[in-house]
Amino acid sequence: MKENAVITIISITIIVLNMMMIIVLDIKNAIMVATIAEVTTVTMAEVMAVIMAEVTATTMAEVTVVVMAVITAVVKDVAAVGAGCFNLINN
Repeated sequence: MKENAVITIISITIIVLNMMMIIVLDIKNAIMVATIAEVTTVTMAEVMAVIMAEVTATTMAEVTVVVMAVITAVVKDVAAVGAGCFNLINN
């Protein structure tokens, strides 16, 4: 009888330990999934921020170059017209 009780207690202990191990593994997996999701979200947000900053900076630089070129051309044209008018008036 005592042997049966000992075997029963050992069996129940093994079952409980197995269940606890399953619970621990489930918790670990849940933590890993949450961590991976969080890391992915943060990484994607940072990558997008860097890309957007780079695109914005590049675009603004290109727009500035084009605008400055147009302004320079217009100023030269105005200066040429002004010089032509000055020559007409003085001649």
